[in-house]
Amino acid sequence: MAQNSSKKDKQDDFLRAGIAGASYETVQRYGSALKEHLVGFSGADNETGTRLQKSLKSIQAQGTNDEYAFSIRQQKAGWAAEVKDTATSNAENIIAGKNSRKIRHDDLPNTPANHPLFDHVEVDADGNIIAGSGSQMKFIGASANDPTGAGNAERALKKLQSKDFQKYIDNDVKIEVPKDEYQQMIDRATDEISSLQKQLERARANGNEKAIANLEKKIDNLNKLKKNLRPSKLTRKQSLEAVDNPELSTIKSVANVSHRAGIKTAETAALIGGSASLVRNIVGMCKGEIEADEAALNVVKDTAQSAAMGYGTGFAGSAIKGAMQNSTSEYTRALAKTNVAGTIVAVTVSASKTLSKYFKGEIDGTQCLEDLGEQGTGMIASSMFTVIGQAVIPIPVVGGLVGGMVGYALSSATYGVLMNSLKEAKLAHEERIAIEKACEEHIKMIRGYRAQMNEIIEKYLSGAMEIFNESFSGIKDALDIGDVDLLIESANNITASFGGNKPFETMDDFNNKMLLGETFKL
Repeated sequence: MAQNSSKKDKQDDFLRAGIAGASYETVQRYGSALKEHLVGFSGADNETGTRLQKSLKSIQAQGTNDEYAFSIRQQKAGWAAEVKDTATSNAENIIAGKNSRKIRHDDLPNTPANHPLFDHVEVDADGNIIAGSGSQMKFIGASANDPTGAGNAERALKKLQSKDFQKYIDNDVKIEVPKDEYQQMIDRATDEISSLQKQLERARANGNEKAIANLEKKIDNLNKLKKNLRPSKLTRKQSLEAVDNPELSTIKSVANVSHRAGIKTAETAALIGGSASLVRNIVGMCKGEIEADEAALNVVKDTAQSAAMGYGTGFAGSAIKGAMQNSTSEYTRALAKTNVAGTIVAVTVSASKTLSKYFKGEIDGTQCLEDLGEQGTGMIASSMFTVIGQAVIPIPVVGGLVGGMVGYALSSATYGVLMNSLKEAKLAHEERIAIEKACEEHIKMIRGYRAQMNEIIEKYLSGAMEIFNESFSGIKDALDIGDVDLLIESANNITASFGGNKPFETMDDFNNKMLLGETFKL
């Protein structure tokens, strides 16, 4: 029974390595996308060494005036919308595999600030401005007398037709507006054009040339404006939240990208785990070891567990990768290019299961350390081989899957050979001692050392048996339901029980520390 359990554990670790490998491309892509939101918050892109003229953090820090609080807040919301729209657009481009990037005109190198027409332009992979990509962002129309914002769209459209904004119409500039007000503005423009056309018909019937010229110009302007209106990536409410609470706004964006990465990797993991389970259970049926209904249930269960495992790898892996990619440490940024982010998740799950077995008394302390060593070396190698697999097999899921599994298998096999060699050497030593008539004493001594080793491990760990059981139960529940905060809380309970410092309390706390650039040790 123990042998079957050990075999199943190795299969699970092998599968985790495969899932981590297959998730490599997704974690890399979504992690890079997530980094854009961290840059938008802090204003520092540590990967490229660039600094933004405005960031969500710096916008919030700018002073205010109680007398003009409403208008100042709205102005800040417009700036925040520019910054956050840039981050969101670039994140989506990265996820979609596009090379173009959106950039605030003020952040272009060697370029004067406050371009008269454009807030944004798009650049290609070489940093060249793409012709016709310029756009203006206008979050206008809010009124202190209209707290619900019901008339925002109407007021904004009216303002855009005023003399101050004529230059955008004359130069055919694309104008981005709050996405929740865009359709209202389009509908309003359509109604106004219809009304003006009726007035034009009457003016023509009356032969009023001055009125005709005036109405034709208004209709032409409105048609151009309607054609050039674009929905931005933000609603009015989101732009205000980015001003009032930039940390929360950024955390929401980070969580959204991480969730999408989790869903993506869950699909891949379900396919991998389900396929492996299907083969395993068909073989079991052919051998007469299980019935058809049990096999079907096993496949469903294994597929669901693999999907959950994949979601955790994608969600946490992309968040870790994004934070590492924008780290101030060059070494950490280099690690972000490997599969270490996804591997961290896989190693944590495998190690948790091994320690859980130890606390249940299913394995002794020595076996616990051996298993942890095998899992650690195997998973770390899978991270390296994942990158190699991607290079050799340029198909995202297949290359990563093969690389991860090969790395895990090779490293685990090597570790197993080393362990067996050590055991064989010990037996040879015991036989030699037996020949020299000192077998009994030395065997006692060897057994004593092993018992002493187990005693030390027991003394160090068994006092925390209850806290470990509770914590691992919490970790399992967290993985099952996808509750990141519960997983962190459960892991922190173990850290605290051994006198360690908890680096962060919740996922929000972790995100805040990453956003604020605080240094902490895991």
